[in-house]
Amino acid sequence: MRKIRLRQLLPVTAAALVLAGTQLASASTGSAPGAHQRAEIVRLVAAQTQSQTVDTGQKGHSLGDQLVIAEDLYQNGKKVGDHAVVCTYVHTGPDTLQCLGTFALSQGQITGQALLHLPSRSAVDVAITGGSGTYNGAEGYVHTVPAGSTERHLTFHITR
Repeated sequence: MRKIRLRQLLPVTAAALVLAGTQLASASTGSAPGAHQRAEIVRLVAAQTQSQTVDTGQKGHSLGDQLVIAEDLYQNGKKVGDHAVVCTYVHTGPDTLQCLGTFALSQGQITGQALLHLPSRSAVDVAITGGSGTYNGAEGYVHTVPAGSTERHLTFHITR
């Protein structure tokens, strides 16, 4: 089984946030006449707590193998949420991963996904694909930037 260096995957994990108590920047935008969307920008830090490579098929690095990652989310040094992501190899040589993540929030959840080509760029934008609770109907993206071997800076751009 081929081990992946954490630094290669950090930018893709769709980082999470908990908006309870977070400071939001809101703006009104119109995608159509009379339509109003509220834009929220949230900045957090994600710190990886666990990761595991799962060899699911042929012995060794192959299609379908997975990387599972868990992170704690912080704002101003205080833990505000959790993030979990599963990345599946959809191509090898060069490696390509399809990653799906869920952001556990005090007021609901946000889901995201990204296709990552390794080695990855230093920053990656992860699509927000939906949400529940307060985040029902959430759209937008999460801009993720590595900040060390197990930490990332996250900027959520959420519209609803």
